[in-house]
Amino acid sequence: QVQLVESGGGLVQPGGSLRLSCAASGSIFSISVMGWYCQAPGKQRELVAKVTSGGSTNYADSVKGRFTISRDNAKNTAYLQMNSLEPEDTAVYYCNVQGWIRPGRDFNFWGQGTQVTVSS
Repeated sequence: QVQLVESGGGLVQPGGSLRLSCAASGSIFSISVMGWYCQAPGKQRELVAKVTSGGSTNYADSVKGRFTISRDNAKNTAYLQMNSLEPEDTAVYYCNVQGWIRPGRDFNFWGQGTQVTVSS
């Protein structure tokens, strides 16, 4: 019932930038956390960044100072601004949204994933 639509991935050169978007829609009472995870071939899915409804953020050490997560609560949309991209950032990026459909009914949904490729 809750749907996430991701966009913004693509091919960029090292040092370039991308901005990922994740828009949530459906029966949403509130959203507590929105986050971005990445998964490279043969690797586990791991946290890139997350932001709470109050604006508190958390980043993987590998992206600190380069990536910025933000959210527009009115639009139920999260963004990941990715600067100074490196080949090691190449992965499929998944949006994750946690919140409440109604009081007492929580949810945890994943987006379809968007490919980010950093290469010369």
